[in-house]
Amino acid sequence: MISSMTGFGSCEAEVESIGRISVELRCTNHKFLESVFHLPDGMLSLEDKIKKEIEARIRRGRVFCSVNIKGDEAQGIFVNRRLLKNYLRELNGVKNEFKIKDGLTLDSLIRLPGVLSLKENKPQGLHIWERLLPLIKLALAELIKTRAKEGKALAGLLKERNGLLKKDLMVIKQRFAVASKSRLRKIEAEEERLAFLKSADISEELDRLNFHIRNFQQRIAKGGPVGKELDFITQEMQREANTLAAKSFDLIISGCAVQMKSQIEKIREQVQNIE
Repeated sequence: MISSMTGFGSCEAEVESIGRISVELRCTNHKFLESVFHLPDGMLSLEDKIKKEIEARIRRGRVFCSVNIKGDEAQGIFVNRRLLKNYLRELNGVKNEFKIKDGLTLDSLIRLPGVLSLKENKPQGLHIWERLLPLIKLALAELIKTRAKEGKALAGLLKERNGLLKKDLMVIKQRFAVASKSRLRKIEAEEERLAFLKSADISEELDRLNFHIRNFQQRIAKGGPVGKELDFITQEMQREANTLAAKSFDLIISGCAVQMKSQIEKIREQVQNIE
């Protein structure tokens, strides 16, 4: 089975002592495999671990991985005692120096910059990995499932278009046999006959196109990450179809060759989506 490079997968769960974790994976077309991450603070160290999970299941595509954690914004308060001592030392020094009698209150002290703050619940990467890994795997499985579903649809379209190429090829073969005999009967000079056969013979192009069409069908049936192979085959198809059109001396053959070129171009566009 072939797979598309485009797909989406997600997973979300409530994790004790951490909060609600959501994972999203989106994949688009790319020549190679590339991973792009959007992770919360404190989890950058997990990029390599997530990347290895992706690389174990996917061969091509640009994968966007987003992890979000919704937990308690704060679980307590933090008093910066060292900073508070410095404040008190300096403020008491000012009081003594300038004979200020007003006392320092707790309310005024905690309003000083940096003395009082909230403890943020920022999960650390290695601590959360065991909880995150199952969610990554579930999201990845869904992503692969959607890629496979689209790949199945693509395979059907490619088989259909490849079948149309085969039909056009048969028409050209049959027409070439009839048209070349008809043209040769009208040529009397031997040199002119030889020149015509040399310039108009498309037997090799037809044989190579037939080979590429069969090879293309076999690659699809083989399945797996065959996108690059299929792209190469369609390039070869296009080259032979161009030569075929250039050497054609018959309107029917020319029309079929142009039709084949158009069909091959459509196939190439769809092949760009295959892993």
